[in-house]
Formats: sequence, C-alpha cells, structure tokens
Amino acid sequence: MRRFLYILIQCTWGLGQTLIGLLFFIIHITKPHRIYKGAIETRWNSPYAGLSLGLFIFVPRDEGEYQNGARVHEYGHTIQSLVLGPLYALVGVISVGWGSVIFPILRGTEKYKDIPYTKCFVEYNASWLGEKVTGEKAVW
Repeated sequence: MRRFLYILIQCTWGLGQTLIGLLFFIIHITKPHRIYKGAIETRWNSPYAGLSLGLFIFVPRDEGEYQNGARVHEYGHTIQSLVLGPLYALVGVISVGWGSVIFPILRGTEKYKDIPYTKCFVEYNASWLGEKVTGEKAVW
C-alpha cells in the first residue's frame, strides 16, 4: 500500500518532475534499471552525479559504497518531491546551482576545499530524509 501511494503521489502531485524524469529515463533506456523502494533507479555513466526527478532516480554507474549512498541521497530528494509537489522545482534550481556552480568553485579555494556537498540545506535535507526513510546510509 505504501509503494502504491508513493507512485500515485509522484504521478499526481509530483507530475511535473515525474514527466521530466520519464524523459531522462527514455534517453537512458539502454542503461541498467531497477526498482528501489518504489522509485525507478537508473545507473548512468556519470561517475559522481546523481539526479532525482519525481518517480525516477539516476545514480552513478560504479558499484560500491558511494553508489549506495548516492541512491539513498537521491531517494531523499524523491521524498522532498512528495512533500513539495510542484514547488520541488525550487529544490531543483538550488540543487543544480549548488552542485554545478557554487560547490565546484568553493572546493577550488583553499578556505573551502573540505566543504561537504551537504553544506547546502536542500542536499543535507535529502541525505537526512533518505536515511530516515530507508534506514540506509546516505552520502554526506
């Protein structure tokens, strides 16, 4: 019943991001897929980047502790999507801005070279939610 509600809410309240996730899924249709706690997980060729769009999560291709933690983190973003629905777009903008622009710039400076990715509040919240909901360890 819980998975049914998860899917139903992602396909209604989270329809916008789920449709974009479906597009990414189709683009990466040849990559390995599996169901992870109701979400459709795709292992794509990015060694570090994860992505969460509604019902779909995309995790690094490499097996191991980082991939498992990234899966839990991205699943945490799906919980944000369940709660925020169409407002999840704000999380997406903040997350992409942080991960693609701000974080790499900060990591390139001496002062912030050790700053964790989860210093950004939406990323911290995704890892926290992922751990609470799955009982597994997320990337921090």
